[in-house]
Amino acid sequence: MITIAAMGQEPKTGPQAAPSSMADWRAMVAPYQHPDVRRSLWQVVTTLAPLAIAFVLMYLSLAWSYWLTLVLMVPTAGLLVRTFIIMHDCAHGSFVPSRRINDLLGYLTGVITLTPFHEWQHEHAIHHATAGDLDRRGHGDINTLTVREYRALSFWGRLGYRLYRNPAVLLGFGPIYLILGQRWPGRQTRWESPQFVSVWITNLGIIAGIVLFGWLIGLKALALIYAPTIYLAGIAGVWLFYVQHQFDEAYWQPHPRWDYVKAAIAGCSYLKMPRILQWFTGNIGLHHVHHLAPRIPNYRLQRAHDENPIFHDVPVITLSRITPLLFLALWDETQGRMVGFRELRAN
Repeated sequence: MITIAAMGQEPKTGPQAAPSSMADWRAMVAPYQHPDVRRSLWQVVTTLAPLAIAFVLMYLSLAWSYWLTLVLMVPTAGLLVRTFIIMHDCAHGSFVPSRRINDLLGYLTGVITLTPFHEWQHEHAIHHATAGDLDRRGHGDINTLTVREYRALSFWGRLGYRLYRNPAVLLGFGPIYLILGQRWPGRQTRWESPQFVSVWITNLGIIAGIVLFGWLIGLKALALIYAPTIYLAGIAGVWLFYVQHQFDEAYWQPHPRWDYVKAAIAGCSYLKMPRILQWFTGNIGLHHVHHLAPRIPNYRLQRAHDENPIFHDVPVITLSRITPLLFLALWDETQGRMVGFRELRAN
């Protein structure tokens, strides 16, 4: 079994009974759900301005050494992740009070991160509404089979799933699949829908950016700067999403027994990271709080966690314990936990 740090080691402010109804849960998180326009705008400035500076420095470094460019790529990719988090909050309508501004800012940050805003918003909303539901898998999550389903597959089906769940494939090819896959609307997306329109408007924005910056610095320089940076940011994004939902005691239940609150509190990890990484990732490691109350802006997640001891009794994952989690691949219905292929063979 994968060892996860016990949340009981966290300092607590005192006993707190679990809210007994959704109305009680909503009342508990309500004080944190109102965006602070000044803080939101400051976050935009302190993200996009450093991102622009970082890209300029990467461009200037090309004249010295591409190794220096790749070193600068690391913090630049971190700023791209933070830019994505702004888009993420806009998708939940939690970044600023105005829906129009959320949509506009979401579109702009979506172009920067190659993500069609409304299409992603739609899929992500379904993810929040179905996370941990065995009967409603497949929306904005990593495909996860149960042990029974895996054993019922053909040889080629098992081989395909094992390849898909291999960490090298998930982290190595996952970002490329997402970047390319998001260039076309989903099969069920109607042409007149906001999701369909957002895909092509985002594509046009990306093309405009390529033309503009290709003219300013050249297509080769643009590719050498942006391509590895967005790829590294994509790896970080896939990795973050994986460890927030794939751990040994994650929550999975058939729909009749599925519970939204339990799926958030027990089915999402608290990924504890150093402050600098928490800043780059926009507090998304506090995923249990976010899934319970997605309208909380990212800069208030920590406060919501700290002030409510009910959030302290959740699965905690630290960076030192990440690697074994990447090899979990199946939900074992009998044990009620995630297992890896090696453990499956041992049984």
